[in-house]
Amino acid sequence: MVRLGQNFLADPNLLDAIVRDAALEPGDVVLEVGPGEGVLTERLAVQAAHVHAVELDRGLAGALERVAARPDVSLVWADAMSVDLGALAPPPTAMVANLPYSVATPVLLRTIEELPSLRRWTVMVQREIADRLRAAPGSRTYGSPSVVAQLACDVKLVRTVDPAVFRPRPRVESAILALRRHGPGADAATRDLVRAAFSHRRKSLARSLEHARPGSLAAARRALAELGLPEDARAEALAPGDFAALCEKLQAAG
Repeated sequence: MVRLGQNFLADPNLLDAIVRDAALEPGDVVLEVGPGEGVLTERLAVQAAHVHAVELDRGLAGALERVAARPDVSLVWADAMSVDLGALAPPPTAMVANLPYSVATPVLLRTIEELPSLRRWTVMVQREIADRLRAAPGSRTYGSPSVVAQLACDVKLVRTVDPAVFRPRPRVESAILALRRHGPGADAATRDLVRAAFSHRRKSLARSLEHARPGSLAAARRALAELGLPEDARAEALAPGDFAALCEKLQAAG
């Protein structure tokens, strides 16, 4: 059965391919969210120094009993959206997971923000999520998650995945996504700005900000002009770095 929105991988060849894609080193500490029945966890533990497996569904305790007994695996019974990621010791350096579709985007963005020790992600997600996170400015799928992810990471589609490799078979396409950190990412002020900018996609960015921050219209237009961008530009026209620069301009202007 599907437990809490997760479809389990049933193809050992794909499981092995995910581990190869992750390119783990012997000293890596892996974060796995949604270990399911532990088939990927076992493979990760062989390649890495330690695996933190975060699972919400205690109905899987029996299936995870074998991997939980390993000294190089820490099984954490918790919600990945509320667990104290900073308390994981040793701190994770890589994330490898078949993420539950319902929380894939917020979990990824949370780990980018709260786990600076993480340098690499190799994750199975819904194809739609993969396309959104790696979307380029100007595309229909480019939005707040794209900007926040790309401010911290290079995002690449590794491979698409046939629904037949899951048990039970999902109704949507899946993909393996690779993220490689190149910087600390967006601070809280920039994240707030990005969310506000995309909150009214049919309006200009400055008008969208005005809805969230009354009285900011003139300052936003002025900051855009100083960056060499059209004053009436929409949010989807700005590259991730433009948002960081815009936030700095607006903060400097008070």
